[in-house]
Amino acid sequence: MQIEWKKEIQNRREALLADLQEILKIESVRDEAQATPEAPFGPGPYAALEKFLKIANRDGFKTVNVDNMAGHIEFGQGKETLGILAHVDVMPAGKGWETDPFKPLIKDNKLYARGASDDKGPAMAAYYGLKLLKELNLPINKRVLLIIGTDEESGWRCMTRYFKKMPLPDFGFSPDAFFPLINGEKGNATYHVDFQGGNGEQSKLITFNAGLRENMVPRDAKAVLSGVEYNMVKEHLAQFTADKPVDGEALEKDNTVEVILVGKAAHAQEPRKGENAGTYLALFLKQFGLGGGAANFISFAADYLHQDSRMNNLGMAFTDKVMGDLTMNAGIFEFDASKGGRITLNFRYPRGIEASQIEEGLKTAVQKMEGTVNPTGKLQQPHYVSLDDPLVQTLLGVYERQTGNKGSGMVVGGGTYGRLLKRGVAFGAMFPGAPDTMHQANEFIPVEDLLRAAAIYAEAIYELIK
Repeated sequence: MQIEWKKEIQNRREALLADLQEILKIESVRDEAQATPEAPFGPGPYAALEKFLKIANRDGFKTVNVDNMAGHIEFGQGKETLGILAHVDVMPAGKGWETDPFKPLIKDNKLYARGASDDKGPAMAAYYGLKLLKELNLPINKRVLLIIGTDEESGWRCMTRYFKKMPLPDFGFSPDAFFPLINGEKGNATYHVDFQGGNGEQSKLITFNAGLRENMVPRDAKAVLSGVEYNMVKEHLAQFTADKPVDGEALEKDNTVEVILVGKAAHAQEPRKGENAGTYLALFLKQFGLGGGAANFISFAADYLHQDSRMNNLGMAFTDKVMGDLTMNAGIFEFDASKGGRITLNFRYPRGIEASQIEEGLKTAVQKMEGTVNPTGKLQQPHYVSLDDPLVQTLLGVYERQTGNKGSGMVVGGGTYGRLLKRGVAFGAMFPGAPDTMHQANEFIPVEDLLRAAAIYAEAIYELIK
C-alpha cells in the first residue's frame, strides 16, 4: 500500500492548525504561586494538558492523566512500546513581542505564539501523525504512547511522577528539537553562586535583576544606583551602548538612577546566539567604583561571565571530540544590598567531565570574591545513542525519503525527554536552515514546516511499529 504522507497531512491542515491554536492560547507558564493539588505547576500547564487529552478523546483515543502533571495518548498494542515524549508547558513570554504571545497569529505563512516551536507545535504535529495512522487503520504490532509533560522547562517533575507510575517505553523519540536527528545530549547542571550584600562609601548598588530562567539568555536587565550623578550615568551609558549589541536607558527616580539594558534572549543550549543583558550591565557598572559585596557580584559577572560561555576566564574550558564544548549560561541575576546577591549558572557538559569537577572549578574561582557555590539539585547526565541503533537508522531513513536530503545524527546542549529512554533520541521538528526562535520574543514556526514535520512523524511512527 503506497501512502502519500504529505498529501494526507495536507488534507488535515485546517484541523491541525485549529487544534494547535487552541493549545497555543493557553498561557501554560509554570506559576507555582497559584499551584493547587489540581494544578501542581499552576493553572496554565494543567489547562494545556487537559486540553490536549480532550482533543485526543474527541478523536477516539484512550488517554491517561497522571496526577495532572503528565498524561498519555495510547494507540495500538503489542509487546513493545514506542514512546513519543513532548511537552505543553512554555517559557515566560518576556518582552519584545510584536504580537500577543498567547493570541496565535498566522502571518506570512508563519504561526506566531509562545510555544509554536517549543513545543506545542511539534507535539501537535506528532499527534496528527499518530491520528493519521489511526484513521488509515494501518496494520501495526506495537503499542504507542504519546506522553505529554507539563514541567519540561523547569524541573521535569512531571516525568518523574509519570514514570513512578508508568513503565518506561522500550524506545522512542522526542519531537522537541531539530531534524535530521539528535542522538546525543549533553549533561545539564545548575548552580547558584551567592555573594554577600553591602556597598562602599559612595556609589552604591541598591538592586540588580536580570533573567527569567536559568535556561534562557537574559534579554532584560535593570540596576538601581545611588550616590551617582544622573547626567553622568546617562552620558556614559550612551557611549557604552554605541558600539555594543544592546540598547540602554537611564532614568532618574527618587534620588536614585535606574539603568536598563535590553539584549537578546536565546536558549541556554547555545548562549552565543543571545546577548546577555545581565553581563553587559555588570560590565557597564564596573566603572562606578562599587564596594563591598556589590563589587564582588558585579566583578564576577563582568570579569568571568561576560561573553565567555566556554569558560576560558574561569579556567574550565573543556571539549569532547564527539559531544563538543562544555558551555555555561548565566541565566538569572539577583542582588539586593541588604540581602546579598545570587547568579544562577546553567552548564551543558559533554562526556569526559563530571558535574563535580564543574562545581569545584566554580568554588575555586569565587573564593577570592567571598562567594559560595550551591547546587540546585538539577542534574542530568550526558546521553548518547549509537548511530547504528535501528531506531536511529529508521528515523533517518524516513527523513531522507521525505526531504531528499541526507541525514545524520548530531549532539546538542539542549535537553529533551528523549534522554529519559535508554534508546531515546530527539527528532525534529525544526528543519535545517530554519530560524531558531525558541525561548525568544516573536517565537514562530513556519506553517509548511509544521505540516512537513507531521508527515515525517506519521511515516516514522508507522515504520517503527508495523
